[in-house]
Amino acid sequence: MILRILNFVVIGVLILAAAYVYRIKFDSTVQAERLAKIRSEVRRERDAIAALRATWGELENPARIEALAKRHLQLKSIAPIQFDQLNQLPERPPQFVKPDSADPIGDVIENLEEPAAVTGSIWPPASTPPAADATEAETPATNSGETNEVEAPVSKSGRLDR
Repeated sequence: MILRILNFVVIGVLILAAAYVYRIKFDSTVQAERLAKIRSEVRRERDAIAALRATWGELENPARIEALAKRHLQLKSIAPIQFDQLNQLPERPPQFVKPDSADPIGDVIENLEEPAAVTGSIWPPASTPPAADATEAETPATNSGETNEVEAPVSKSGRLDR
């Protein structure tokens, strides 16, 4: 009777082992399919990269760029008289930025000069300085019935502040 129970236990263990081996085989098959899918995606992406590199090579071809420039740009050839010697070049422009400046753009803006000529697109800067006292700015000018033109406020750069 013990041998019979032992035989049933051994048969049960063999069935469980077979089920475990089948599960491992199934998982490995799923992983192999996943790996094959990833490899095909990598191959497809490499092919796409190769095609893009070939297209890029065609687009940056100097002969193609030259042909496009001739077709779309109205450029003229360089004449030999356009070249000059280095000692004939003008002096360097003034430096608006101090070398150790923390805010170089702010320094350039602060050092801007008023334009010599005013175009028709902006109003000229106000010739009188703004009123120092708020009460002076609020009091209206009374001129014996004459109408006053209202000037638009102008910023430091000469642009309209609206």
